[in-house]
Amino acid sequence: MPTDAPAAPAAPAAAERNAAADRVTGLDALELGGATDRERLAARFWRSAWPKLLAVAIVIAAWQAVVLAELKPAYVLPGPAEVFDELGAIVTTGEFWDAVRLTMTRAVIGFLLAVVIGTVVGAAVATFAPLRAAIGSLITGLQTMPSIIWFPLAILLFQLSESAIMFVVIIGAAPSVANGLISGIDYVPRTWLRVGQVLGMRGIARYRHLILPASLPSFVSGLKQGWAFSWRSLMAGELLVIVPGALSIGVRLQSARELNEAALLIAWIIVVLLIGILIDVLFNAADNNLRRRWGLKQP
Repeated sequence: MPTDAPAAPAAPAAAERNAAADRVTGLDALELGGATDRERLAARFWRSAWPKLLAVAIVIAAWQAVVLAELKPAYVLPGPAEVFDELGAIVTTGEFWDAVRLTMTRAVIGFLLAVVIGTVVGAAVATFAPLRAAIGSLITGLQTMPSIIWFPLAILLFQLSESAIMFVVIIGAAPSVANGLISGIDYVPRTWLRVGQVLGMRGIARYRHLILPASLPSFVSGLKQGWAFSWRSLMAGELLVIVPGALSIGVRLQSARELNEAALLIAWIIVVLLIGILIDVLFNAADNNLRRRWGLKQP
């Protein structure tokens, strides 16, 4: 009996050592897990980035090959190095950011107005069958029309002003937004509508809590297409409708052409392209997030 007495305190000590070891092991696992998550994120980023980088490299290589072949004089088609030097020089100036701010302000305001108008018209057409019969085809017809067609009318109505540009931006984007919403509402399952009716959803509440959320994937696609139309309309408008004192991206492009500054002209074209790509990335991120929420895409 006396020989067994000293062994009693050893059990708690051993348990404490085991617990400490478990804690250390857990910390190691967390550290390894964090590293694994970072590696997984880096791998996803690289999988997404390398095709784009490869495409850019191919375009620049083809561009340089055309320049080296001297198919056009250097003052008409400068090489990538000269253009990128010009681009690096203009982005450090206040005039560049003033032009980008003015153009993006027009783009955002015009697009938001188009979203409001397109949403109201789309909801009305999708709800009332006589209205769809009357103007449903008209909306699709407006969507297919080139935006430049509207500028003579816009200038006649609003002269050379901001309103003329906004008119064309809105009429170019609103039909796409309306058609996206109409398509989304058309594909809402009838069962869901009956369930909403049983739950007492009527009027605005029915749209807010049932129809609009159910039609959201198609509506987002319509918004993306509407942005593309509004952006193209805006660029055409800034080239055609020169508002005094408004030195936008389009005015800078026109000025570079008139002064025969080819490198500066191409640099501004690259700016327009980069803005379009950035907005497309934002729309794709919103679309992917929506698809994950709907269980259509793995997290």
